[in-house]
Amino acid sequence: MAASANVDQSMKPVLFEIFGEIWNVQARLGQGVSASVYRVSSGRASTAAVKEFQVDSQGGDYGYHKERSVLEDIQGHKNIVTLYGVFTNHNCQGVSTRCLLLELLDISVSELLVRASSQGHSMWVIQHCARDVLEALSFLHREGYVHADLKPRNILWSADDECFKLIDFGLSYKEGNQDVKYIQTDGYRAPEADVQNSLAQAGLEGDAGCTSAIDLWSLGIILLEMFSGIKLKDTVRSQEWKDNNSTIIDHIFASKIVVCPAIPVYHLRDLIKSMLHNDPKHRSTAEKALSSPFFSIPFAPHIEDLVMLPTPVLRLLNIIDDSHLYNEEEYEDIVEDMKEECQKYGAVISLLIPKENPGKGQVFVEYANAGDSKEAQRLLTGRTFDGKFVVATFYPLSAYKRGYLYQTVQ
Repeated sequence: MAASANVDQSMKPVLFEIFGEIWNVQARLGQGVSASVYRVSSGRASTAAVKEFQVDSQGGDYGYHKERSVLEDIQGHKNIVTLYGVFTNHNCQGVSTRCLLLELLDISVSELLVRASSQGHSMWVIQHCARDVLEALSFLHREGYVHADLKPRNILWSADDECFKLIDFGLSYKEGNQDVKYIQTDGYRAPEADVQNSLAQAGLEGDAGCTSAIDLWSLGIILLEMFSGIKLKDTVRSQEWKDNNSTIIDHIFASKIVVCPAIPVYHLRDLIKSMLHNDPKHRSTAEKALSSPFFSIPFAPHIEDLVMLPTPVLRLLNIIDDSHLYNEEEYEDIVEDMKEECQKYGAVISLLIPKENPGKGQVFVEYANAGDSKEAQRLLTGRTFDGKFVVATFYPLSAYKRGYLYQTVQ
């Protein structure tokens, strides 16, 4: 399992040798106290993430062993990041570091919140994220684990699997066997975790430790931020929130009820409230939250959603006039032209140009993988085709496969 890399300790690695294959470092994706994460590539088709752990102050690698053991124990769920393997990296100064080779994911909920500004997200994205994270938590909690650091930066979109996934299990522990003193991030920390962290800081022992209910609290805050478009760190620190968060939640929802259909909004509000009881014993479980009526309502994505969340399917707008659709010869020519153009960016599996609504005159291009569709979206956006500017968004592969073409909400 050994690996080596040419690395200057003060800089990011240039490459990793992983299982006998050279992987080039393309970018540093994140840097924490104990580890750095890099995007790596072994050629056009293979990309992954490497999480490289710094040697801790005692010269050990507890953080690496901790995350590795949790990930190995919970592998196989579609809403949890995939661990491909582990290896040791030896740099040119003779320092060895432990590394995890992980599935490469896309945009985080943290980045989505920045892009949404104060508008908040569409119900489609909120529902998608809530369901995916609850599915992951339900599995995690059944396996006896508490994530203990749920926050927007630790929920990422998978372009190829078209779902949100949980990452970063460095603070996770088995319920009833909490071996981490300081848990959760400020702003997403449950009240009982706050108390326990304070006791630990004072050198005092708490009770048996925090339960899986702390993860539901964090998710409740995340969903409230996604709905409101507001960072709630200062709000959840306030005495008013501690005394009666239900009133504040009502106020946030009342201020947006004008622009949203009432019934889904009330279902979402009640779901969030069920996660934010101060008493963990009264908080909803992940399994119970999944049966909320909020998840039975069908929503269509907004156009912004389809720009932000990559998938293997590209949708091209503002290209084809109605007149082209009814002349069979012209239509066939356009299909061939589009296929030829789109194949420049990757392997095209299928291409569809509907002649009727929904989707009339739009071009749907299914690529072999999301990497190719992302490259095509980047290079086609703003191009002109027959004198018109191309608008390129992604499109849900699952809907495309079923022949379900949304009338996108603008």
